[in-house]
Amino acid sequence: MSTAVAQQSQPKPAGAGEGQPLLDVRNLVMHFPLTQGIIFQRKVGAVQAVDGVTLQINRGETLGLVGESGCGKSTTGRAILQLYKPTGGEVIFNGKDLTKLDGTQMRRMRRHLQMVFQDPYASLNPRMTVGNIVSEPMQIHKLVPKNQRTQRVQELLQTVGLNPYFANRYPHEFSGGQRQRIGIARALAANPDFIVCDEPVSALDVSIQAQVVNLLEDLQEQFGLTYLFIAHDLSVVKHISDRVAVMYLGKIVELAERNALYDDPLHPYTKALLSAVPIPDPVIEKRRERIILSGDVPSPINPPSGCHFHTRCPYAMEVCRRIDPLISDQGGGHYVACHLYPGSGAD
Repeated sequence: MSTAVAQQSQPKPAGAGEGQPLLDVRNLVMHFPLTQGIIFQRKVGAVQAVDGVTLQINRGETLGLVGESGCGKSTTGRAILQLYKPTGGEVIFNGKDLTKLDGTQMRRMRRHLQMVFQDPYASLNPRMTVGNIVSEPMQIHKLVPKNQRTQRVQELLQTVGLNPYFANRYPHEFSGGQRQRIGIARALAANPDFIVCDEPVSALDVSIQAQVVNLLEDLQEQFGLTYLFIAHDLSVVKHISDRVAVMYLGKIVELAERNALYDDPLHPYTKALLSAVPIPDPVIEKRRERIILSGDVPSPINPPSGCHFHTRCPYAMEVCRRIDPLISDQGGGHYVACHLYPGSGAD
């Protein structure tokens, strides 16, 4: 499984796999306007949540998207699904640009693109039974006849590891892990091709996290699903992803095959993130260096010029303050956007 990522104005890198990708996102931009005034509002700025992200995912692949809180990971996922209308860029799914579809056309496409939300407590309607929650996509998209929906709901609940007779219960009667399984069953009800998993295990206990991640892997194999797996837990991402993209302040700064990125990170930001992941070996843990970044993440309202990371980077040079580095292949499909490496555009 392979994925390719590139920055805005940079040619699409190779290594995305053969054939047409299922999802092709080009120069995705998502800016939220800041307004001033009560009656006569005027735009005074913008939150630059996503600033030129390009990625490809082939059918059946999993791309892990990691980064600190507030770097734009979840916004990227929601903009891909058109839950947020992107400020710019293209989102081409199975040959169709979702950004150019009207409301009716997009509703038809939604059965192919689903989402598993982060909070299993807030993402389920407390006034609906589990059966109604899971069957709602079938009803909206007219996928299953009314007299067969109950049976289909029971099948889906059993598929995600729940008692099929739980369909008559309400969300408050379940634990967090069970609620997340209900959310997964609801996503599966539409028979999707692509699912955005927006930190689906971050609100769960560690033991339950492993169960949900294993369930997602089993479902991917069973139904041929394609995932964009968003998380900040690098250990979970390493387990489930085929390739990993690292995001900082709205931009992709590094992309590599899973083992290559974890064994040999290139970008200073990636190195700092991985140094914070505990290793279950006290000898190695005591010996390795912990990289502490100085300062806070800059505001996306007024991001730094040049490389967005230069205000916290221990290796920052003058060129980093002036020129935003392009992402380039350093060999073997390992891409990085940093002036420490050739191909950054500073030449």
